[in-house]
Amino acid sequence: MNIKVLGGGCKSCEALLASAKEAVVKKGIDAEIEYITDMEKIMGFGVMSMPALIIDGKVVSAGKVLKTKEVEKFL
Repeated sequence: MNIKVLGGGCKSCEALLASAKEAVVKKGIDAEIEYITDMEKIMGFGVMSMPALIIDGKVVSAGKVLKTKEVEKFL
């Protein structure tokens, strides 16, 4: 599984990254988590609000800081 967190390095983006990491551990899933802050790469995903969560190439959340349990639902 490939998980990407898109953000500009703000507290909200860092919080979503932490939630994603915790959700992967809790679910016992083998996943690669990537934190992308490069605006050119972010624009390539067509995301207009951050933070954003992308799982296996699909944008599942944008503009919200998801809690760990919310991220787990997408895994």
